[in-house]
Amino acid sequence: MLTLTENASTAVKSLASQIPTETGGLRIAEAADPQNGYALTLAPAPVEGDTIVESDGARVFVDQAASVTLDDRILDARLEEDGSVGFALAQAV
Repeated sequence: MLTLTENASTAVKSLASQIPTETGGLRIAEAADPQNGYALTLAPAPVEGDTIVESDGARVFVDQAASVTLDDRILDARLEEDGSVGFALAQAV
């Protein structure tokens, strides 16, 4: 299952606070063009079939197709100088 670092949990909670619902989170889905990796969006709730990953109060919804390839991955994040958030995936050891 996808796991989140402490930085990723903090970033997801911060982003999700923009959604006016308690059930919201970050949704990861395969991009329309597989060359582009994954599409990240804020979602008010998971879509049917999504895997829900919760870590330190952060909620990430992973669509069915992406959950297969992200099963053994770690999601990390860093805050950029301009205030934006950058996410990266790493292989779990």
